[in-house]
Amino acid sequence: MYEGTKLLVANRGEIAVRIIRTAKELGIWTIAIYTPSDALSLHVSLADKAIPLLQGTAEGSAELESQAYLAGRRIISICLDNEVTMLHPGYGFLSENAEFASLVVNSGITWLGPRPDLIQKMGLKHEARSVGVLASAVDALEAAKHVGYPVILKATAGGGGIGMVVCDDEAMLQERFLATQSSARALFGIGSLFIEKYIFAARHIEVQVFGNGLGEAVHMGERECSVQRRHQKIIEESPSPFIQPLRQAMCDAAVALCKRIKYNSAGTVEFLVDQTTAAFYFLEMNTRIQVEHTVTEAMHLDLDLVKLMIDQGISERLYMPAHVPDMCQDTYDKLRLSESRHAIEGRVYAENPFRNFLPSPGLLQLVELDSGPSWLRIDSWISTGLTVTPLFDGLLCKVIVTGKTREEALSRFTQALNSCKIYGPPNNIDYLKAIAGSDEFRDGLYTTRFLDDFAYIPCTLTVILPGIECTVQDLSGRSVGLGIPRGGPMDALALSAGNRLVDNPIMTEGLEILIVPTIACELEFSSSTVVAITGKEVKAYVNNTLVAMWSRIIVPSGARLRLEIEAETETSHSGFRVYLSIRGVPAYLGSKSTSMGLGGYQVSLSSRYSDQYSHTCQGRSLLSGDQLSLGFCGPVESDKTRNESIDSILIPKYSSDWTIHVLPGPQDDEEFLSPAGQSAFYSTKWHVSTDSNRLGIRLSSSNNIQWARTSGGEGGSHPSNILDNGYASGTINLNGDTPVILGNDGPDMGGFLSVCTVASAEMWKLGQLQPGNTICFKRISWSCSKTIHKALGEWDRAVCLSLNGHRLPPKLRLPWDLDLTDDYETAILYEVGEDHERVIYRQAGDAAILVDFGLMKLDMNIRARIHAFQTVLHKQSPAGLRIICPCIRSVMCHYDPSLVSQSEFLSSLITIQESLPPSVENMEFPGRRITLPIVLDDPWNKEALERYMATMRRLAVYLPSNIEYLAKNNGLEPSEALRRLIQTDWLVFGVGFYLGCPFIVPIDPRCRLVGQKMNPSRTITPRGAIGIAGPVAAIYPVESPGGYQLYGRTLPTWQTWGKGKDFSPERPWFLQPFDQVHFEVIQAEEYAEVARSFDSGTYQFKIEPTIFSMKQYTEFAYAISAETMDFQNCQRKASMHEERREQELLREWQREKQSQAVSAQASITDIRATGITATINSPLFASVWKINCRPGNRIESASDPLLILEAMKMEIPVTGGEANVGKVIKKLGEGVVEGGSVRLGDVLLLLS
Repeated sequence: MYEGTKLLVANRGEIAVRIIRTAKELGIWTIAIYTPSDALSLHVSLADKAIPLLQGTAEGSAELESQAYLAGRRIISICLDNEVTMLHPGYGFLSENAEFASLVVNSGITWLGPRPDLIQKMGLKHEARSVGVLASAVDALEAAKHVGYPVILKATAGGGGIGMVVCDDEAMLQERFLATQSSARALFGIGSLFIEKYIFAARHIEVQVFGNGLGEAVHMGERECSVQRRHQKIIEESPSPFIQPLRQAMCDAAVALCKRIKYNSAGTVEFLVDQTTAAFYFLEMNTRIQVEHTVTEAMHLDLDLVKLMIDQGISERLYMPAHVPDMCQDTYDKLRLSESRHAIEGRVYAENPFRNFLPSPGLLQLVELDSGPSWLRIDSWISTGLTVTPLFDGLLCKVIVTGKTREEALSRFTQALNSCKIYGPPNNIDYLKAIAGSDEFRDGLYTTRFLDDFAYIPCTLTVILPGIECTVQDLSGRSVGLGIPRGGPMDALALSAGNRLVDNPIMTEGLEILIVPTIACELEFSSSTVVAITGKEVKAYVNNTLVAMWSRIIVPSGARLRLEIEAETETSHSGFRVYLSIRGVPAYLGSKSTSMGLGGYQVSLSSRYSDQYSHTCQGRSLLSGDQLSLGFCGPVESDKTRNESIDSILIPKYSSDWTIHVLPGPQDDEEFLSPAGQSAFYSTKWHVSTDSNRLGIRLSSSNNIQWARTSGGEGGSHPSNILDNGYASGTINLNGDTPVILGNDGPDMGGFLSVCTVASAEMWKLGQLQPGNTICFKRISWSCSKTIHKALGEWDRAVCLSLNGHRLPPKLRLPWDLDLTDDYETAILYEVGEDHERVIYRQAGDAAILVDFGLMKLDMNIRARIHAFQTVLHKQSPAGLRIICPCIRSVMCHYDPSLVSQSEFLSSLITIQESLPPSVENMEFPGRRITLPIVLDDPWNKEALERYMATMRRLAVYLPSNIEYLAKNNGLEPSEALRRLIQTDWLVFGVGFYLGCPFIVPIDPRCRLVGQKMNPSRTITPRGAIGIAGPVAAIYPVESPGGYQLYGRTLPTWQTWGKGKDFSPERPWFLQPFDQVHFEVIQAEEYAEVARSFDSGTYQFKIEPTIFSMKQYTEFAYAISAETMDFQNCQRKASMHEERREQELLREWQREKQSQAVSAQASITDIRATGITATINSPLFASVWKINCRPGNRIESASDPLLILEAMKMEIPVTGGEANVGKVIKKLGEGVVEGGSVRLGDVLLLLS
C-alpha cells in the first residue's frame, strides 16, 4: 500500500518530527524542508532528504526566512522536482490555506488533509459560522452593537489562539482593529476579521473527528482545552472534568457536522461551554491535525492519527475505497480505553513567565527528556546544542501523561515536568508545574480566564546590566585534560569567602563580574535573596542604599543590586574581579564554569535548603535580559546565630604592584634563557597588558627577553618556539617575546616554552590583576608552595570561626602576608642519558612534572617511546596521578600534591621510564585513517590576518600572507607548498591545547614544511583553521587565540554537544594519538553545507581502520632518505634567510611600539586655555578599536557609543553620559587613534 509513495512534510518542529516518524514506521520515503535557522533541527536529520527553502541572497534575510514556510509555490516546486506523491502540512503555516491545498492537488500531489473547498468553508471562521467579514473598523463597531460587549475580534484564517483580541468597549475595538488586521495579514496571509460575543466564564472543549469523504465520520472523544494564556492553549486533558452530561451531545453534534459536509481526514470541532448555564456553542472547526492530538491518541489503544491521514490520502489517490479508514464508531469506542483512564498534556515553550512571557530564543545547552515510563510520552524536536530561533513558534516539546485516575495523571504530570531538563533560555516548565499544583486546576473548576489572574512569582535573578563581563564559575572546575578548560573562578579566595558568608557548600558556583568606571553591573531579584559580594572593592547598592562587601546581604523581593566603580579612587587601580555568591548551572564535563562556550549560567544556588534543580544556562557570559532561575535563596532561621560579616583582617589584600610566587620551570634553564636572561626575567617589573583575559594574562616590558639561542630549531624560527608540549595551569608562557600567564581557561598544550609556573596557592592573585598593574615573579621551592597552601587552609578555617562568632587563632598566617625564603629548586629535577636517549624530568609548578624525551627534533621513534611510557603509566597509575598529556616529544604528568610529594611522584616516573623496552622497532599502533575536507588559502583565515595586522602587528615576515611565508621559508613556490601539504597523510601526535585540538605531523618527511609561530600570537583564529608551527600542524577546534601559520580550513575535530555517530556528549573530541588524517580539497562555496552537516551531526566521515607500523615507516623513510635530505638542505637555507628578515622586521616593530608608548604618555597641557570645558576619559587600559565620532560632532544622546575600546578580548563602548549631552567634540585626546593604546584615565575626547 505504501510502496512508491514519497512524503514531503511542509512544516517544522515537533509536528514535522512526529509525522516523519510515523511515515518511517510505514516505510514511506520522507522529505523535510528547512530554513537556515532550522538547518540543525531534528526533522532535517530525521528525513531521508532535506531541502532548503531559501536560496542565494535570501538565506541572509530574517524577514524572508520568517515567511519561508508560507512560500507555497516554492514548496510545490520542491515537490515536483523530487517526485513527491503526498504532502502533509502539519498544523499552522499553510495547513488551513485553501489556495495552497488547491495548488497541491492541482499539481497531482495528494494533500493529507480535507478537500480545499472544506478548508475554505470551515477554515475561514466567518464562513463556518455564516457571519460577515468586517471591511473596516466602522463595520466592526456596527456589528458589536448587535452582539453586545465584550466582543472578540478574530482573524478569519486564524487558529491556535493566534489572531484573537478581546475588546471591552467601543474605544478598545476602534483602537485595536487595524493592528489586529495587520497581524492577521502577516500571520496568515489574509487580513480579514470577524466579530463574536465574548463569553466571560467559558470552557473551551473540542471533539476529535475523522471523516472518509463519503459522508461517514467518527469521533474520538473530547479534549478539555480551557487552560489558555492569551487564547493559546498550554494544558489539555481528556476526558473533560466538567462536561460529563454534555459529552454525548457534543460528540454527536461534531459528527453530524462532518457527515453533512462529507468531511475527509482529521479535524477538530471546537465548542465554547458556558460554565454558568452548561449551554454549548459551536466555535469553529480546525481542518487539520491539532497540536493536542496526542491527548486523544493517549486515550485510545494504538491510535495513530497521522497514519489514518496517510491511509485516507492513499485511498483517495489510488481510488481504493477498500482501504478507506474504518468509519465505524464502535471501532473507535473500543479503542478508547476505559473511563477510568485520564490523559494530560502540557506544552513547553521557550518563553519567560517572569517577563510577561517574553519569547526566549537561544542556545539549549542541555536537553534530557525522559520518556521511559509507559505512562509518559514526550513529543519534541529539540536536543542539546540546538539554538531556538526567534523567527518561529517557541514550542519546544509536549509532555503527555496518562493515569488510571485524574489524580494519578496529575501526580505523574508534575513528576514528568520535574524530570524534564531543558537548560538554556527561560522556559515555562515551572509555570506549568505551578498551574498543575493550583487548587483551581486540581478541582477542575477552571475556565478560559483562569490564567488571567493566576498568581505566579518565580524565584529568579534578571541581568539588567552585566558589566563588562559576567560569568558563572564554580570552585571545582574541570580535570578532563585534552585542552578542555579547567574553568572556575580566577580568584578562588573571594568566591569561597562569599560561599561561607551565605552558608553555601564551599564548591557552589557564583558570578564572576568585571566592571569599570561608567560600566556597572545591575541585577534584579524577584524574591528575597541572600547574597555576598567579595573581590575587588566596589560600591554596592540595594535599591540605592549602600551595602557592605564581605558581608551577608538580604536583597528584598523585587529589589535591584547595583555594583559600580568610581573613577580614580585609592582602590581603582587595585583588584579586578568581583564575585557574587547566592544561596546552591548544568555541569559540562564535570563543571558548571562558563568558559569558551562550555558550562553555563544555570543557577540553583540553594542546594542546602532546596532540592530544586534550576535552569537557564547558555555556556556564555551573561547578557542584559538573561534570567537565572533560583531555588530557595532567602533568609533562614540559622542566619540569626551567625555573624553577618567576616573579620576585616581576613579580607585579602589587593595591590597594583604585585609579587607572585612561582616555581622555576619547565624551561627555566640555560638551554633556553641565558643566565643573564634568567636573572633579568625575575628582576623585571612586568606590566599587565590590555590583551588579557581568563585564557591568559599578557605582560609587557621595555626589556627584551635575553635568549640563550637564536632560534627554536624544529620547534620554529623564534627562540621561544619549541616542539609542542603540555602546559601546567598558571605557567608563564613566552609567546615570542611576550610573556603570558596561562589562566583558568588557558590551553593545556602548545609550542611555546614556559619559564616558570605560579604556585597553586597563589593562583587567586591572577584573578585580581588589572591591566596596567605591575608584577614581579619570586622563585620559591616546592616545600614553600606547600607552606602557602597550608596558610590558605588556615585562612578558610578562620573565616568560618569569624562567621560563627569565635575568636581567631593568635598566630594566624595569612596567605598574602607570608615572608618566604628565596630557596628554590632548579627547573630540571632529574636528567639521564644523552642525545636521542636523553630523558629530562622538568618541574612544572607544584602539581606537574614534564618528562622530555630526546632532542628538540621530531622523531617517530621518540613518539613511539612516549606512547609506551604513557601506556605503562596508565596501567600502573602511581599514587597521586591525575592527568597525562602526551605530545610530540614529551609527556606532562599532572599529580595531586595533597596525596603525594614531588619527590615521590618523580621517583615513580623514573621507575616506569626505566622499565620500558630498549627498542621500539617492532611496535605497531592501531588507529583510524580519516578523510577530512579542506579549503586551501581560504577567505576566513585571510580575514583573521587582516584583523591581526590592524590590531596586533603590522609588519612581520609572515605578513600579509602566511602561505607565501611558508613557501619562502621552505624554498618552495606557494602552489608547490600547498600541494605537499595535502599529498601526504598526517599522523596525530597529540590531542590538547584547546578542546581536543589535534597536533598532526606529515608522515612523509618530504612534506614536513616548517614555520615560526606568530609573535605575538593572534587573538582570533577561525574554527576549523589549520596551521603550521615548526613541523607540526594543528586544527583549531573553536574560534580562539593562536600562533600557527594558517593555510586552510577544514572541519573542527570537536563537537561541543557530541552530535553525530563519531562523537558523544561524554567524548566531544574526535581524534586520538596515532590516528591518520587524509585531506581532500573542496571549494569555499562548498564549505558552508559541509559545516552545516557537521554541526547537525549528520556529516559522514570516511573512516578506515589502519595500523602504524614502526618497521614499515623506518623502511619507507630509509628508501626516500636522499630526497628528504635534499629537501631539508634547501629548507634550512630558506629558513635562515627568512629568520634574518624576521629579526629586522621584529626590531622595527619593537621601535614602533616604544614610539607609541612615548606618544601615549604625552600629557594635555592647560586645556582651559583652548576652550575645553570637559573631557571623556578612558575607563581602563585598552586598545582603541573604533572611533565613531569626529571633531565638530555634537553629542546628541547619553548612550551613543562615541568610541569602542577593546580589552580582554571584549568590546567596551565609551558613551558621552548625561552630563555631556549637547557638548561639541573639540578634538581627540593625544595619541587616540584606531589600533592605539590608552591607559586608565587617559583623555579620549576633549569637549567644548
